Amino acid sequence: MNQNPESSNANAQWERSALEHLLLENLKENRKARRWRAILRILTLIVLVGLITQIFDLGLPGSGSGGKHTALVSIEGEISPNSVANALDINSALSAAFESKEATGVVLRINSPGGSPVQAGMINDEIKRLRGLHPEKPFYVVVEDVCASGGYYVAVAGDKILVDKASIVGSIGVIMGGFGFTGLMDKMGISRRLITAGSDKGMLDPFSKENPKQVEMVKKMLDEIHQQFITVVKEGRGERLKNDPDIFSGRVWNGEQAVQLGLVDGYGTVDSVARDILKTPDVVEYTLKENFAERVAKRFGAETGAAISKALTRSAEMR
Repeated sequence: MNQNPESSNANAQWERSALEHLLLENLKENRKARRWRAILRILTLIVLVGLITQIFDLGLPGSGSGGKHTALVSIEGEISPNSVANALDINSALSAAFESKEATGVVLRINSPGGSPVQAGMINDEIKRLRGLHPEKPFYVVVEDVCASGGYYVAVAGDKILVDKASIVGSIGVIMGGFGFTGLMDKMGISRRLITAGSDKGMLDPFSKENPKQVEMVKKMLDEIHQQFITVVKEGRGERLKNDPDIFSGRVWNGEQAVQLGLVDGYGTVDSVARDILKTPDVVEYTLKENFAERVAKRFGAETGAAISKALTRSAEMR
């Protein structure tokens, strides 16, 4: 049977077109693969550079320091067990700074609104211990923007506290807050069903009406912690503290007012203390740093947790 020449020619053109299309697609895929290989190599190089950098900077206090210097430890942000300003890391850095034979003095830089009274107390106690072991080593506290509540609890352990005129200092008090939703629940016809073993187990539950007895219990506890705070301040500041009842009211002052009240000793910065008082202008940071591996681990952990949460949510939705 003879094949139509026109049909044969059309088939040949279709085959050629299909082959050209396949070749072009293959070429595109090869180009994509090369681009991804290049991107992966660059990312691998970045990670390797980061790891190598961290080998030489492991966040160890005072690492790489040499010669006489001023040792610096910084408290930044909230003082809590889960923050950078936690007692374990701050105390480790302080210990290294005091024990360094090359450090002529130690400066604690504080820029904190406060936080956990327990963590602040642990740092205060460690400073007292280290000062007892190294009485020859001066210890200064330098306040930047704010040194309030738990931050000031730590600061009073210093030989001297220096501030800026506009620094915020004080807040010698204790606070516990919450919300109450009972009025809204009554309007919406919602009732609270709370079952406890122990009469005070549900104390301060926001969905239950206030219990006057429990409120008094909490106030007494806060008053005791406040008195502990006052005692620490009086021990640290001594006769420098003016006899003003507002000092322990929980209010804050600017740096100039704080000098007048004896809450602090004067004005200064980290550089001025190192240069003019300790006579060693070379400042070496002893604060423990979060290294590259820890940052990656935290980021990876957070992203993994989010991925697992999404997977579980989708799984639940499919059921």
